Amino acid sequence: QVQLVESGGGLVQTGGSLRLSCASSGGTFSGYAMGWFRQAPGKEREFVTCISLSGGNTRYADSVKGRFTISRDNAKNTVYLQMNTLKPEDTAVYYCAAVWAYYRSDYYSTRIDEYNYWGQGTQVTVSS
Repeated sequence: QVQLVESGGGLVQTGGSLRLSCASSGGTFSGYAMGWFRQAPGKEREFVTCISLSGGNTRYADSVKGRFTISRDNAKNTVYLQMNTLKPEDTAVYYCAAVWAYYRSDYYSTRIDEYNYWGQGTQVTVSS
């Protein structure tokens, strides 16, 4: 059973930066592709970014492309989300999630319904 714990959220001004971390335990982290999703008040949870098992493939939502960067350190069982040039519309609870990659190093998924494990979320608030 994979357990995911996010950290690094907080309050930041428009244009600022935050780095989220997601630590994994209880499973073979290097066997999972990872994703970040977010949910703003009154809205559905949405895809933000994902990264393949090897880290060689990444995808981003158009709304964050060029501002956010996902990375992973398989030795530390951790995935990161570097968020720069933050905007008020980035305010949301951010969740990391894991999907089994079937031993395919290039596997990734942008589909929320494919992810098997979820963290509890971390709040990001961007003030204007």
